[in-house]
Amino acid sequence: MPKATVEIVSFGYLHGEPPAAHLTIDLRHHFRDPHVSPELRYMTAADEPVRAAVLSTPGIAALLEATVAAVAGFASGPSAGTIVVADGCAGGRHRAPTFAMSLADRLKADGLTVTLTHRDIGEPVIQR
Repeated sequence: MPKATVEIVSFGYLHGEPPAAHLTIDLRHHFRDPHVSPELRYMTAADEPVRAAVLSTPGIAALLEATVAAVAGFASGPSAGTIVVADGCAGGRHRAPTFAMSLADRLKADGLTVTLTHRDIGEPVIQR
């Protein structure tokens, strides 16, 4: 993979508009939400049970690899610069930051420089 700088931002759609990005991944509708489990609701991606629940969701690993491939495509362009990837879920506490952390780890392992920001992980749990 070409050398590139990647900025990853996780966010919650219920806390505001998605950040500007070259690639935006919406995790809301196709992947189960740990929020529905009372024991996980008030945890975040900083907690292992949340990460385990998200990463064991069917399709997440494939989406992660597809996103790595998309970043490689952006990075191979003649004027790549910084590539911004935003990934969002409903509240920004579970799925999005877990996916962002895994993506960052994968891209760093490929030799890319990565910055990671969790825009909404510290926001209050949305009651729904």
